[in-house]
Amino acid sequence: MVWGPISREPMSRRKVRQRGLPVTMPARFLFRMWVALGLSLLAVGARAQEAPFKVGVAPHTSARGILELYSPLRVHLEKALGRPVEILTAPDFTEFARRAVAQEYDLAITTGHQARLLEVDARYGPLLTYKASFKSLVIVAANGRIRRPQDLKGTTVIGLSGSSLVTLWGQHWLRRMGLGEVPVRYVSAADSVAQLLLRGEGSAGFVSLPNFQHLDPEVQAGLRILVESAPLAGRVYVLNHRNQAERARIEGALWAFAGTAEGRAYFEKNKLGGYRQLRRGELRAMDPYAEEVRQNLRSR
Repeated sequence: MVWGPISREPMSRRKVRQRGLPVTMPARFLFRMWVALGLSLLAVGARAQEAPFKVGVAPHTSARGILELYSPLRVHLEKALGRPVEILTAPDFTEFARRAVAQEYDLAITTGHQARLLEVDARYGPLLTYKASFKSLVIVAANGRIRRPQDLKGTTVIGLSGSSLVTLWGQHWLRRMGLGEVPVRYVSAADSVAQLLLRGEGSAGFVSLPNFQHLDPEVQAGLRILVESAPLAGRVYVLNHRNQAERARIEGALWAFAGTAEGRAYFEKNKLGGYRQLRRGELRAMDPYAEEVRQNLRSR
């Protein structure tokens, strides 16, 4: 008997070949199917794992108040940017500045002195601010004994934190009044300042005009403005340098928010007047206050 070469092809393939059926088409089909499925799963996974766009808001009021206040903006940005958006804050203004300098936020919303610090020290790009006038106020109990600045000598006043613009301005004002170093008790939010004054636990407090206007009417009625500052650079939107390639898109989304029904309701409720461009030199005027925040960060 003459033996031919032994075929090493599996029996199943030989049977298929003997029947005249192609053996390569099923393999190609399966390969393409698995590649397509793999790419689809990768795309789904990438979307699921996409890092959220983090908006840091300076703690001018309670954390819950900030989350509620900026919820309409968060929803709008999620739709406009096509990615998750988180609203974040910090326990106090000094810690907020530290986190922002450490690049923890994609977009920061903070008062002009910290916006200037972030521009100079951390490469954030200023975008816009609000139309409404921002002023620092010294407030006292409406029926209290404080009637003039000199009445504050030897008392304790209440501020938001050693790095908040209203508190820094207030401390400068106390020195200009010749009152020296009046002790300051720091609290977490403007509504806390108001409640402590109404309970007689402080002689005066430093808050911003927007935060004073946001207090409940009955709380406002129990307080009186002793003095107010000239207009200052208020809450400014600054963009982290890592997002500069998307600056036009992000800035456009903010301006578009101002034109929505939700945006108009937000501005009206909080007496902000809408957005506006920053004026030339507006942030540079904040350099003395920015330097004090810088010193606070170094001492921590």
